[in-house]
Amino acid sequence: MKTIVVAVDFSNATHGVLEMATRLAKSFGADLRLFHVIEPEPSYTAYGFTPDEFPAMNAFQEEAKRRAARKLEDLLTTVRADLPAATSKLAEGSPLHALLDHVKESGADFVVLGSHGHGVIASLLLGSVAEGMVRKATVPTLVVPALAE
Repeated sequence: MKTIVVAVDFSNATHGVLEMATRLAKSFGADLRLFHVIEPEPSYTAYGFTPDEFPAMNAFQEEAKRRAARKLEDLLTTVRADLPAATSKLAEGSPLHALLDHVKESGADFVVLGSHGHGVIASLLLGSVAEGMVRKATVPTLVVPALAE
């Protein structure tokens, strides 16, 4: 195991995911890469509108990117106390597809991510990145359950 990608979403699962990924990386002497995905800004082109006609949405998206970048940097700072060479990447797109692409591009050979423990109906309606990774990942994937609050 040389490169571990750890997907973080800033939820209640993040602490446990980072803790597990850090322990694994230290144990195997692996590189750790934090990864977060922001959903893309909605497109109104199908309705004949341009993003300029919805400036509030663009401003909201830019603020979401800034906040995510700050949170990711804070997590990276914490991880670097144990793993000074850890890196991070912020992406935009479909979380599952962006994660699968990043794993391939980075040459990762292991993925750690969290599960929120949503019910069957929520998983059917919303989908689940964890479930998608278990089905589609080309490398071993560890799903860490979220802590009950």
